[in-house]
Amino acid sequence: MSELKQTLTAEMKACMKAKDKKRLSVVRTLLAAIKQVEIDNQTTLEDDAEVLAILDKAMKQRKDSHQQYVDAERSDLAEQEAYEMSVIKDFMPQALTSDEIEALIDEAMEATGAGSMQDMGKVMGILKPKMQGRADMGEVSKLIKVKLS
Repeated sequence: MSELKQTLTAEMKACMKAKDKKRLSVVRTLLAAIKQVEIDNQTTLEDDAEVLAILDKAMKQRKDSHQQYVDAERSDLAEQEAYEMSVIKDFMPQALTSDEIEALIDEAMEATGAGSMQDMGKVMGILKPKMQGRADMGEVSKLIKVKLS
């Protein structure tokens, strides 16, 4: 079993003992999302990268919802989404700085010999496993496009 999945399971037990219902709800939601992927793919997630991809997706969903609630002036719901993002962030790896992102992009472009937009997929293929959960891949994609054009 993935180390990250074990950490989530341990956190669920700790929340149950501490009677922290709010945090427990978020952790259970994350574990349910992981279990759903395992059932859909008829496999057990052994790699932290796979679990991290699920957490990353959950974080993006919360960010989108938070923005929609802020735009609709629903502060109560926006606060709930912000809380859920903070809990998910506890399980995510340390975010990369902009300098680190730039260095990884340059390194990947050099490794693939990328020189045009046609090489975008090659560069993203190298960067995605290194940056999953540590950087917004949409922003990374924009930076690569700027460098390639």
